[in-house]
Amino acid sequence: MHGRGGPRIWPLAAALIALAVFPQIGGSFYIDLALTTVILSIFALSLELLVGRTGLVSFGHAAFFGIAAYATALLSPAASAASLAWLVPAVLLITALAAAAIGALCLRTRGVYFIMVTLAFAQMTYFVFHDMKFAGGSDGRYLYVKPVLAVGGVTLLDLGRPLTLYYAALGCLIVVYVLLALLGRSRFGHALAGIRANEQRMRAVGFSTYPYKLAAFTLAGGLAGIAGFLLAVKDGFVTPEILAWHQSGAVLLMLILGGIGTLRGAVLGAFVFVLMKEFFQSEALFGAFARHWQLPLGLAIIACVALMPNGVVALPTQLRRMRAPLPHAG
Repeated sequence: MHGRGGPRIWPLAAALIALAVFPQIGGSFYIDLALTTVILSIFALSLELLVGRTGLVSFGHAAFFGIAAYATALLSPAASAASLAWLVPAVLLITALAAAAIGALCLRTRGVYFIMVTLAFAQMTYFVFHDMKFAGGSDGRYLYVKPVLAVGGVTLLDLGRPLTLYYAALGCLIVVYVLLALLGRSRFGHALAGIRANEQRMRAVGFSTYPYKLAAFTLAGGLAGIAGFLLAVKDGFVTPEILAWHQSGAVLLMLILGGIGTLRGAVLGAFVFVLMKEFFQSEALFGAFARHWQLPLGLAIIACVALMPNGVVALPTQLRRMRAPLPHAG
C-alpha cells in the first residue's frame, strides 16, 4: 500500500535525477535546449497559479516575463558583473510591483473582459520596450557580463558558466514547484481553489475575493520574473519579442498540452511543447518543409487536445479506462 502521494513522487524524482545527470552525457546543443525547457517550465508554473489554481485566464503573462528580462539587462553594468545579491531581489521586486499595479486594474473585470484587458496591458508593455530608446528599440538590449555571487572576493556562483546556470535554473524550478505545492495545501491555496470553483459562493460565506486574486496575480508575476531573469542571463540579450502576445499564447498552450490544474502538467507541457517545436523545425527530418514548422506544430497541438482533453499528464489514466472491461448487463 502506497503512502499518500507515493505513486506520484517517484516519476518526479526520476525526472529530477535525469535532468541533473543530463549535462554529464548530453552535448552542448541539447544542454542548452534542456536549459530553455527548464526556464519555460518555471514560466508555465507561474501561469498555472493563475489559470489552474485561481481560474484567471491571462493572455498577458508574457509582460512580466519580459519586464524581468529587460530589468536584468538594464540594471546590469556593461563593463563588470552585477552581484546576484542585489540584482535578483531588484528584478523580482520590479516585476512584482508591475504585476500588482496591472493586476489591481485587470481584476476589476471578469471573464472575457479580464482576458482582453490582460492582453491589452501586455501589448502596451511590448510597445513601451519596442519604441523607447532606453530599451534599445526593436534591437533590444545586451547583457555583456553575466552576474555573479561573490563573498569577500571569492566567487561562489558565476552564471557566466553554462553548467552553473543550468543547475541554478534547475534549483529555481524545484523551489518554485515546492513553493506552489505547499501553497496549494495552505489556507491561501484553499481560498484560491474556492474562487476558481465558485467565486460567488466564496463571497457569500464572507471571503473578500479581490485581495486573494490580487495576491495570486502578483505572486504569479514575480515567479514569471524568475524565468525572465534566467532567460536574459542565458541568452545574453533581450528583445521585445519576448513580451509579444504569442509568447503569452505559447505558455498557455503548454498548460493545455500538459493538463491544466496540476503542477506536473505545467512542467510536462513545457517539455512537450519545446520538443514538438524542435521536432518540426528539424531540417534533417523534414528538409525544406521545416521552414513551415508552424503548420505541423499547430496540427499536432490540435490532435493532442482532441485526443487528450485533460492533457498529457492524464494519459495513463485515460489509457487505463480504455483498457478496462466494459460492465456486463445484469
